[in-house]
Amino acid sequence: QGKKFVMYSSDLKRAAQTAEEISRSLGVEAILRKELRERNLGKCYGKSVQWLRENIETPENTVDDCLFSDGESRRACWNRLRPFYEEVMACEEETIIIVSHGDLLSLWNLMYLGLPVEAYYDVDIHGPAGGVSHMIVGDDGKHRVRHISDMSYIVGKN
Repeated sequence: QGKKFVMYSSDLKRAAQTAEEISRSLGVEAILRKELRERNLGKCYGKSVQWLRENIETPENTVDDCLFSDGESRRACWNRLRPFYEEVMACEEETIIIVSHGDLLSLWNLMYLGLPVEAYYDVDIHGPAGGVSHMIVGDDGKHRVRHISDMSYIVGKN
């Protein structure tokens, strides 16, 4: 109550649908942002995970590798996300809701913790789809993580 808050969401269907549900519950409209789109996997788009596994062109060993020649590397995704991340971190709202996709949120988590993109393969911070993470920047500027991918809001999940 009384707090200023804003919600940003990927404009892709799954995230936008989730944002619509949150909007109904909290009474705030999502601002759709292309920067929050999942990593572009090129020709894999719309295909099954099995198809992906059977058709990988190049294994990903670094953040600069792309699974498919027409896809986006994690570094490219990081570079796409970084200006938006900085914009969000500089905004005045007390509560900021981000609705996005797993791989991109893993990169967000690295940024939030002040880690470089190369840490992606050293630090694994992700969780189940639909999980809610609670992160706080204190008055002292310290970045705190209270919850990662919490599912307790769903009845019967812990």
